[in-house]
Amino acid sequence: MVKEKEAFLSNVTKIIDALSIILAFVFSYFVSVFIRHYFGLGEMAFAKAPDLEGLLFFTEKNAILIFSSIPIWLFLLSIQGAYKELRTKTIGKQFEIILKSSILTTITLGSLIFIFKMTLTSRLFIAITSIVTIILLIGAKILLNRFFDYMHKKGYNQINLLIVGTGKRAQEFIKVVKNHSNWGLRIVGLIDDEHGMFGKDIEGFRVLGRLQDIPFILHRIVVDRVIFVVPRLWLNRIDEAILACEREGISTSISMDLYNLRVAKVRQTDFYGFPLLEFETFSAKQWQLFFKRVIDILLSLTLLLLFSPLIIVAIIAIKLESKGPVLFSQVRSGLNGRKFKLYKFRTMVVGAEMKKRELEKMNEMDGPVFKIRHDPRITRVGAILRKTSIDEIPQLINVLKGDMSIVGPRPPLPVEVELYKMWQRRRLSLKPGLTCIWQVSGRNRIQFEKWMEMDLEYIDKWSLWLDFKILFKTVFVVLFGYGAS
Repeated sequence: MVKEKEAFLSNVTKIIDALSIILAFVFSYFVSVFIRHYFGLGEMAFAKAPDLEGLLFFTEKNAILIFSSIPIWLFLLSIQGAYKELRTKTIGKQFEIILKSSILTTITLGSLIFIFKMTLTSRLFIAITSIVTIILLIGAKILLNRFFDYMHKKGYNQINLLIVGTGKRAQEFIKVVKNHSNWGLRIVGLIDDEHGMFGKDIEGFRVLGRLQDIPFILHRIVVDRVIFVVPRLWLNRIDEAILACEREGISTSISMDLYNLRVAKVRQTDFYGFPLLEFETFSAKQWQLFFKRVIDILLSLTLLLLFSPLIIVAIIAIKLESKGPVLFSQVRSGLNGRKFKLYKFRTMVVGAEMKKRELEKMNEMDGPVFKIRHDPRITRVGAILRKTSIDEIPQLINVLKGDMSIVGPRPPLPVEVELYKMWQRRRLSLKPGLTCIWQVSGRNRIQFEKWMEMDLEYIDKWSLWLDFKILFKTVFVVLFGYGAS
């Protein structure tokens, strides 16, 4: 119902956006020629004249740039959520998405210009195209919203709903429909199987009868879909009603109040003919996880190569100061409790783990985490490595192996996990990472419970854009050593 309409509207919007991007390119060509002529900036490469022939020649010479910009724009708009919940997004939110996509598109196109050595490409033209595209995309969104508002006010494209159920859950459903009249949904009445409910008003809608009256009601009024918003105790009572709707050719939907879930999201799927209801506490599409993994591999390889001189210096410094291995490995808990060996540059004296018990009374962190500011076990080189976060570089190997990600909750010790409260264990539902919200918010200055809440907030609000923002903040934290010890 709503999902199908949303999918159709999403495809229509993508086509309109693609046309807007093409129109922006055409318009930007003439604007660029005019600006250069008006301000005496000289002629633009491949711009013969401000006419159709000049535009076609310019398009031919910049074909790579032009025909790659459309899929890049649409892809980046998609991952920003531009084509989800289209009818409920404010213009402000749509502008924010388009602006972010514009910045990322400009960076991507700049990379293409560099890769393909398009030295004659006008930077002014790229800037004007970005601005004009933003204006046209926003304009298209405003016009589209007004068009659908007009269509719904005139009564076109309406879906008439008969709601079965009047309980708390059903009332919440009715309120959602009422608050989003622009979805084109219209409630024609309610059904309740309890005695004495006939004729009563619930949230402004009249109860038209009981379950047994549904066939009669379908003959009296226009109903496009019957929605059952009922408690699970009603499951054995709605069979006949659903079959009656099937006989009449009326579509049905069931929203059963099975469990009062706070975090998990319900998803219907099929397993070789077995219909399943899935309750997911971390919702991400496969392409998003694949893209995250690709970024992890590319970024870890790049950083290992980039930091190779620093790695050599760190190895020499560790060896010169004290005897023992260069790398320190420790068993940590990963995704859903999987155990793996985490690698770090050794920053403490050999046998430091054996001395930990003697220092436990000096622990400065609350909860099951051990940290002290001036740990006597840390070597002089180790203190520098920790302050600059160089000791974390070997964990890029863990990222390559797939035990960790670049961004994700920090991997805890198994003994720490055993002391977690029940709600804190949910932080293990995502692959651990080198950096997360906690890392860029003060690290050791943050109390344990707040740290756990931050990790859960990251999991609940996860997106590729959030990962990019955390990575950007991590650069600042590493450069200035904020919160490190």
